[in-house]
Amino acid sequence: MTALLPVLRRWHARLAPVVLAPLLLTVLSGMAYRLLRDWGGLSRDSVHLLMRLHEGEWLGPQGETVYVLLNGLGLLWMLVTGGLMLLQRWQIRRRGAGQPGGAEPGG
Repeated sequence: MTALLPVLRRWHARLAPVVLAPLLLTVLSGMAYRLLRDWGGLSRDSVHLLMRLHEGEWLGPQGETVYVLLNGLGLLWMLVTGGLMLLQRWQIRRRGAGQPGGAEPGG
């Protein structure tokens, strides 16, 4: 597993810029849609453009499906690889804290 982590870290860093824009578009348009509907009192029709952006509808029927699939897979990839890197960091700190001159826990 330890030998795999540098490879995952490299691919995490390479894919991060690619998945950032679609994920931001999805998150921001989804939040704006819900907040404008609930707190802004706007009708469904008046904020429909945000839902079209959120769902990738602007890419057409086939593009919408691919957008949702790749967006979901990209998010899962970033969460899993990021989580594995975080666990590795915690393990290194925990091992280092038990040795003389090692890192202090939590810092």
